[in-house]
Amino acid sequence: MGKEDLVSNNPLRALGLEKEDGNDGRRVGLVMARAGLGKTAILVQIAMDSMLRENKVLHVAIGEGLEKTKTWYDDILSLMNHQDKSIGSYQQIVDEVMQNRMIMTFKENSFSVATLEERMEDLSQQGIFKADCLVIDGFDFAGAGSAAALGELKSFMKQNDLKMIWFSAVSHRDDNRVSANGVPAPCHEVDDIFDTVLLISPEKDEIRLKTLKCSEACSVDAGKSLSLDPATMLIKKA
Repeated sequence: MGKEDLVSNNPLRALGLEKEDGNDGRRVGLVMARAGLGKTAILVQIAMDSMLRENKVLHVAIGEGLEKTKTWYDDILSLMNHQDKSIGSYQQIVDEVMQNRMIMTFKENSFSVATLEERMEDLSQQGIFKADCLVIDGFDFAGAGSAAALGELKSFMKQNDLKMIWFSAVSHRDDNRVSANGVPAPCHEVDDIFDTVLLISPEKDEIRLKTLKCSEACSVDAGKSLSLDPATMLIKKA
């Protein structure tokens, strides 16, 4: 099994991530869960899928260090290799895929769209890295000015010709506020920003990845779910 097979057999195909999406062919996605339930693991799987499809992915880690973020990718790749013994030339695939990834870290409360744009422009002008996609892990949706920052990121996405941006957000058990689409707080008042919203939901002995909002590119209807392996947090094949 090679890189192409990893792409075609990926359960994420149900979300139509390889298709153009949104009003202008760009997708803004969100993964939500309570603290410690695996948001970063899902973001990394989405990033990995994009990297396998030859996109350059910038992983923006807010409040997380470089080494810990790198470890997420190493662990997910190792689990994929362990799960599917038919993967051929594993190390070659790893080497190729990792050329498509850049990690950028920010301390908590130091992230701003202006700083992100400045740092990305520096990388691009030096010929080091030009991103096609962003994953932003740790964005403060409850912070003052978060809605304005999201609007800036939407404009930034178009200006920089980004295909997609995925965010993670923490929901809280004791906060029952939800949007009309069922998107929990603190994202309930900004859910119109997102084309796709996924919620990690523990249910009895399993963990489900619910699609609260999904555009026409998805084959999973809103309200339906994918299944996660609770031991690895890898998305299971249907």
